[in-house]
Amino acid sequence: MKTQDIPIREIRRPLFRQNDPAKVTALMESIQAIGLQEPIDVLEVDGQYYGFSGCHRYEACSRLGHETILCNVRRAPKSVLKMHLA
Repeated sequence: MKTQDIPIREIRRPLFRQNDPAKVTALMESIQAIGLQEPIDVLEVDGQYYGFSGCHRYEACSRLGHETILCNVRRAPKSVLKMHLA
């Protein structure tokens, strides 16, 4: 696994989850003050990035207008991606 900045627009979020608005607001304030402290986790499958965790951090950074987000990137085959989507 490697940690790197990835353009937010390149991360696919295949599972829709309703985020807690209060948590997103709190994270936005924290990220503005001290930066993102914990990377989100993404799977890299055939050069595409898929995010399944870090939903609140992802939304907070998106709403703040960040172009990139720090990610823990784990390469995986399509079979692993399919398990996450099942």
